[in-house]
Amino acid sequence: MNDQRGRGFEEFGRKVDEKVTQAMPRLEEDVKKVIAYLNNEVVPDVRRNSVKALRLASEQLAKLAEGFERHTGGPSGGSR
Repeated sequence: MNDQRGRGFEEFGRKVDEKVTQAMPRLEEDVKKVIAYLNNEVVPDVRRNSVKALRLASEQLAKLAEGFERHTGGPSGGSR
């Protein structure tokens, strides 16, 4: 009985291996398409949006620094 189960499991393993082997070219092609999409569509948008965010943050930090300078009397941190 144990031997029969072992053979059934081996047969199942062979079938799974066969299906995976048959699917590999398609999976590899799909992965290539996903990578191309990410490189061509997603990455450029992320870079553009990151640059915009950095410029906006830079402008806001400059305004904050100007406000500090006005309240403290200049870039040196106060009047002496």
